[in-house]
Amino acid sequence: MTTKASTTKKRSRTKVAAKNEVNEKKSSVLQIQNLPLGKIKPDLEQPRKTFNDDALQQLSESIEKHGVLQPITVRQLNGHYIIVMGERRYRASKLAGKKTVPCIVRSYENNDVLEVQIIENLQRQDVEPTEEAEAIAYLSEKYSPTEIAKRLGRTDNFIRQRLKLAGLIDGFKHYVRNGEMTISLGVGVALFEPEEQQMMLETMGENFNAHQINRMIKDQTYDLEKASFDVADKKLVPKVGSCVECPFNAANQGNLFGEGKMVCTKAACFETKKSKSFLNLIEKCKKEKILLIPEIRQYWADDESNQLVISKLEKNGLKVYLLDDVEIIEHPIEPTIEGIKIEYQHYDYSEDELKAELDEAMQNYKEALEKFNSAKEDGFKNGIVFHPETYQHKEVFVKVIEKSETENSTYSEPLANRKMADCTPEEQIVKINEREIRKKQIENNKQFEDVVQMIRETKYIDTKKTLSTDEMVAFSISLFENNVDYMSQQKYFSKFLGNTSKMTKVEMVENFKKKFKKEIFHKLIRYMLTKQIHFGESNHVNNLTNISFYNAMQGYYKSKIASIEKEYAEKRDKREARLKERITVLEKKVQELNE
Repeated sequence: MTTKASTTKKRSRTKVAAKNEVNEKKSSVLQIQNLPLGKIKPDLEQPRKTFNDDALQQLSESIEKHGVLQPITVRQLNGHYIIVMGERRYRASKLAGKKTVPCIVRSYENNDVLEVQIIENLQRQDVEPTEEAEAIAYLSEKYSPTEIAKRLGRTDNFIRQRLKLAGLIDGFKHYVRNGEMTISLGVGVALFEPEEQQMMLETMGENFNAHQINRMIKDQTYDLEKASFDVADKKLVPKVGSCVECPFNAANQGNLFGEGKMVCTKAACFETKKSKSFLNLIEKCKKEKILLIPEIRQYWADDESNQLVISKLEKNGLKVYLLDDVEIIEHPIEPTIEGIKIEYQHYDYSEDELKAELDEAMQNYKEALEKFNSAKEDGFKNGIVFHPETYQHKEVFVKVIEKSETENSTYSEPLANRKMADCTPEEQIVKINEREIRKKQIENNKQFEDVVQMIRETKYIDTKKTLSTDEMVAFSISLFENNVDYMSQQKYFSKFLGNTSKMTKVEMVENFKKKFKKEIFHKLIRYMLTKQIHFGESNHVNNLTNISFYNAMQGYYKSKIASIEKEYAEKRDKREARLKERITVLEKKVQELNE
């Protein structure tokens, strides 16, 4: 008869035996061997390609002093040992002059080796981004992005962005590796097909230009939130379906442009949907007898792109009315204090002044709303106004302006107030030249704003170089033209001046001297340089502060500024060539009239 005690002892011995057996197996599998370095070879298929020389030297010094603390993992192949994990320790051991290195020898299936190496490398902290992207792309052949994210302890969005980065062509990967190109910009370029990327690379030229690349991405992507069609419509172009579910929608490739931001990266598809939706809009207006008005003035009606739009309307049986031919009433937008602050952001307005602007805007809104609500009683009809390039449209009330027979020959109004069609050829030339002067002024304003915005996005303020002569001249002129008010003193200078309400002037100076540092002085000057520039009607050709700032920035961003200048110059040259042709035609008419 077996007692309870003997049964317990027997079970205990069985557990101990089983545990020992497991430990023996583990010991045999994980047995550490000191293998000769000469019999060990790196794996040529190893996904890691880059090693930091300084870090490798530091590790070799540590190995020389303390030895290899963690064995490397190898597998046997044709009389040698191939490294699976630990190539960095192997390299450092060779640098340290070691003859052997502690190893764990393991057996692997064919594809398991690469997968183990990839996962081991991806768990490092210093993985080069393009290598990381290629490794994750390899894993994606076997695992979903979510599974990869779990294995690596990363977010789904991180994995999706790296998968997109893997599609970057080698020419751009080079810029990511050397740090000139940010990962986010690399992901933006990788949205495009390799042929398009190559074109972008060749357009950029030899020197990397992030500003130019950003502009190219912007020109070739479309904000779906501003589309002229319903992005959720699956039937607009049945072959491609809804934009919401489309793989070319950046929102479905990870948050490449921000949380949930929908951006189309397939230009041809977007244009097809845009054109189809416009044809649908034309059909709706024909059926419901709605006036469809393009946002085109008579002056710009001869523009080639505008002519195409006008022709499309006429071919579809619509009578074409331009903005000059109609009176339009839109539903007014109620003003807000936030909108007023944005509108007057370049003015040093107090809260009371902003409130006064809001009150005036609110009064105008009420009057406009009253006019909108009584539009049909005043003879207005339903209409739709659309943009001739984007086809974005809005519902409005429209009334066609009736012109008398003698109106076209009456020139009693000042030239500036008259439409181009109502002017003689000589007057048209004057108007064209006046408008071109104004166009250049607006263009200069925009160009200057683009340059300033580009500089504000760089690390110019934190530059550690000594101030250049141009910077000091710009700063001096800026001080000459601008006074720092009390509120700005408190906001920007209190760190150096202290609590001025409790100090004498002498104490303020002493306190500033005590806290003063040269690098802070330079940073402060550069901060003020970027803040004291003028916008609006002022730019880099007609304002002293702006001219001096623009010249100073040439010393830091000459090529970037030149790129922006070139872009504007090309547009200006094309426009001026068209205007020259038009003026030549008008001059010929003047000559014919005078003969």
